[in-house]
Amino acid sequence: MRRARLGLAAAMAAGVVLLGAVPASAAPGDGSAYGADVDVTLLGKPAVHVGPLAQASTEGPTSGTLVGIDVPGIAHSGTVQTTAVRDETTGAVDSKATVENLSVGVLGALGTIKADAVTAECHATQDGNAGAATLAGLNLGPLGNVSATPAANTVVNVGALGANVAKITFNEQIANPDGSLTVNAIHVRLLGGVLGSLGSGDVIVSSATCGPAGLPVPLASGAGMWIGLCLLAALGLPAGVWFNRRRATAQAV
Repeated sequence: MRRARLGLAAAMAAGVVLLGAVPASAAPGDGSAYGADVDVTLLGKPAVHVGPLAQASTEGPTSGTLVGIDVPGIAHSGTVQTTAVRDETTGAVDSKATVENLSVGVLGALGTIKADAVTAECHATQDGNAGAATLAGLNLGPLGNVSATPAANTVVNVGALGANVAKITFNEQIANPDGSLTVNAIHVRLLGGVLGSLGSGDVIVSSATCGPAGLPVPLASGAGMWIGLCLLAALGLPAGVWFNRRRATAQAV
């Protein structure tokens, strides 16, 4: 009887070790958002580094607010609002950034980007990642025309003196190596290095990143618990039976 108990205890211990080797829960997906990020060096002027502004993250804080953006000669705006949240039950991630009454003047005399509201958003679910940008009241002046809901990675090239000096990407969507998706509503890139260049660097307005989604149910609850119990039973029962059979054989002899 004592050996049978020891055998069952050993089997149970093995089962506990195996169960403990399984992660308690799978890490859910992450998300983040910000209103603007400025990193430019204009000709003849010091470098300007501002942002990311009004950051939000699924790790907290999950929302951000700013009364406005004020980077002289580069960008101005009204209210900035951002959110980044995840659903612990489904594993879904949602991120969003909105900048109101935007004016981007980094291009100088070549043109100003204006909009009533600029929004970037993305969603990560078990089916994958998706994102979009909305540019309400967008006015590019001499720079051209772009839809309020542009297709992903819509590009407008800005030229001066026969050369491209800047590239503006609307609804920029970037598939990151970690499986997440980044959506930048507006990304102005000063190319530098050419005749008539305005300078170099980047201005990003309304950015949202999310995904991939986490597992919908923590592994330690529900099904995970039952799997552990089944492993325990499967390991414990044969060991107990073996010791009982050996004891019976010894008594018969």
